[in-house]
Amino acid sequence: MSSTQEKIRKLGQEVIDLLIEKNESYGDSALNPANVFASGNAVDNICCRIDDKLMRIKNTEGFEGFGEDNIKDLIGYLILLRIALQEEEEPHLKEWQVEILEDNYYQNMTFKNDSINS
Repeated sequence: MSSTQEKIRKLGQEVIDLLIEKNESYGDSALNPANVFASGNAVDNICCRIDDKLMRIKNTEGFEGFGEDNIKDLIGYLILLRIALQEEEEPHLKEWQVEILEDNYYQNMTFKNDSINS
Protein backbone atom coordinates (compact mmCIF):
# COMPACT_ATOMS: atom_id res chain seq x y z
CA MET A 1 0.00 0.00 0.00
CA SER A 2 1.38 3.41 -0.94
CA SER A 3 1.89 6.26 1.50
CA THR A 4 -1.06 8.12 -0.03
CA GLN A 5 -3.31 5.09 0.35
CA GLU A 6 -2.31 4.80 4.01
CA LYS A 7 -3.15 8.49 4.54
CA ILE A 8 -6.53 8.00 2.85
CA ARG A 9 -7.31 5.02 5.10
CA LYS A 10 -6.18 6.91 8.23
CA LEU A 11 -8.24 10.00 7.46
CA GLY A 12 -11.23 7.90 6.40
CA GLN A 13 -11.12 6.06 9.73
CA GLU A 14 -10.87 9.39 11.60
CA VAL A 15 -14.03 10.61 9.85
CA ILE A 16 -15.83 7.33 10.60
CA ASP A 17 -14.82 7.58 14.26
CA LEU A 18 -16.06 11.20 14.38
CA LEU A 19 -19.41 10.23 12.86
CA ILE A 20 -19.87 7.35 15.31
CA GLU A 21 -18.90 9.56 18.27
CA LYS A 22 -21.38 12.28 17.22
CA ASN A 23 -24.08 9.67 16.55
CA GLU A 24 -23.60 8.36 20.09
CA SER A 25 -23.76 11.91 21.51
CA TYR A 26 -26.70 13.24 19.47
CA GLY A 27 -28.54 10.03 18.81
CA ASP A 28 -29.65 9.40 15.26
CA SER A 29 -30.77 13.01 14.83
CA ALA A 30 -29.14 13.51 11.44
CA LEU A 31 -31.10 10.75 9.73
CA ASN A 32 -34.13 10.83 12.03
CA PRO A 33 -34.57 14.50 12.93
CA ALA A 34 -36.59 15.41 16.02
CA ASN A 35 -38.16 18.34 14.13
CA VAL A 36 -38.76 20.31 17.32
CA PHE A 37 -37.82 23.63 15.69
CA ALA A 38 -37.00 22.55 12.14
CA SER A 39 -39.58 20.81 10.01
CA GLY A 40 -37.49 19.37 7.21
CA ASN A 41 -36.65 15.81 6.36
CA ALA A 42 -33.19 14.34 6.89
CA VAL A 43 -31.89 15.52 3.49
CA ASP A 44 -33.11 19.10 3.99
CA ASN A 45 -31.75 19.29 7.53
CA ILE A 46 -28.33 17.87 6.60
CA CYS A 47 -28.10 20.32 3.67
CA CYS A 48 -28.86 23.11 6.14
CA ARG A 49 -26.03 21.92 8.40
CA ILE A 50 -23.67 21.89 5.40
CA ASP A 51 -24.75 25.43 4.48
CA ASP A 52 -24.14 26.58 8.06
CA LYS A 53 -20.70 24.98 8.12
CA LEU A 54 -19.75 26.61 4.80
CA MET A 55 -20.92 30.01 6.04
CA ARG A 56 -18.86 29.62 9.21
CA ILE A 57 -15.80 28.83 7.07
CA LYS A 58 -16.52 31.77 4.79
CA ASN A 59 -17.20 34.32 7.53
CA THR A 60 -14.65 33.38 10.17
CA GLU A 61 -11.26 31.81 10.42
CA GLY A 62 -11.51 29.45 7.48
CA PHE A 63 -11.14 25.71 7.72
CA GLU A 64 -9.52 25.65 11.17
CA GLY A 65 -11.83 28.08 13.03
CA PHE A 66 -13.37 27.49 16.46
CA GLY A 67 -11.02 24.64 17.33
CA GLU A 68 -12.95 22.31 15.02
CA ASP A 69 -11.86 20.38 12.01
CA ASN A 70 -14.31 21.87 9.52
CA ILE A 71 -13.08 19.67 6.67
CA LYS A 72 -13.78 16.47 8.63
CA ASP A 73 -17.16 17.88 9.64
CA LEU A 74 -18.03 18.58 6.00
CA ILE A 75 -16.92 15.12 4.92
CA GLY A 76 -19.04 13.66 7.70
CA TYR A 77 -22.09 15.68 6.67
CA LEU A 78 -21.62 14.59 3.06
CA ILE A 79 -21.50 10.94 4.14
CA LEU A 80 -24.70 11.44 6.14
CA LEU A 81 -26.28 13.20 3.16
CA ARG A 82 -25.44 10.27 0.92
CA ILE A 83 -26.99 7.84 3.41
CA ALA A 84 -30.12 10.02 3.69
CA LEU A 85 -30.43 10.18 -0.10
CA GLN A 86 -30.06 6.41 -0.37
CA GLU A 87 -32.76 5.92 2.24
CA GLU A 88 -35.05 8.30 0.34
CA GLU A 89 -34.63 6.22 -2.81
CA GLU A 90 -35.56 3.03 -0.99
CA PRO A 91 -39.12 2.14 -0.01
CA HIS A 92 -40.13 3.86 3.19
CA LEU A 93 -42.32 1.05 4.42
CA LYS A 94 -41.05 -1.56 6.79
CA GLU A 95 -41.78 -5.19 5.96
CA TRP A 96 -44.45 -5.45 8.66
CA GLN A 97 -46.17 -2.32 7.31
CA VAL A 98 -46.33 -3.83 3.83
CA GLU A 99 -47.86 -7.01 5.28
CA ILE A 100 -50.57 -5.00 7.04
CA LEU A 101 -51.37 -3.04 3.89
CA GLU A 102 -51.51 -6.21 1.80
CA ASP A 103 -53.77 -7.92 4.35
CA ASN A 104 -56.12 -4.92 4.35
CA TYR A 105 -56.12 -4.84 0.56
CA TYR A 106 -57.04 -8.52 0.28
CA GLN A 107 -59.68 -8.21 3.00
CA ASN A 108 -61.22 -5.27 1.13
CA MET A 109 -61.13 -7.20 -2.14
CA THR A 110 -62.87 -10.16 -0.50
CA PHE A 111 -65.48 -7.82 0.99
CA LYS A 112 -66.10 -6.16 -2.39
CA ASN A 113 -66.39 -9.51 -4.16
CA ASP A 114 -68.83 -10.74 -1.52
CA SER A 115 -70.91 -7.59 -1.95
CA ILE A 116 -70.97 -7.96 -5.73
CA ASN A 117 -71.97 -11.61 -5.56
CA SER A 118 -74.81 -10.94 -3.08
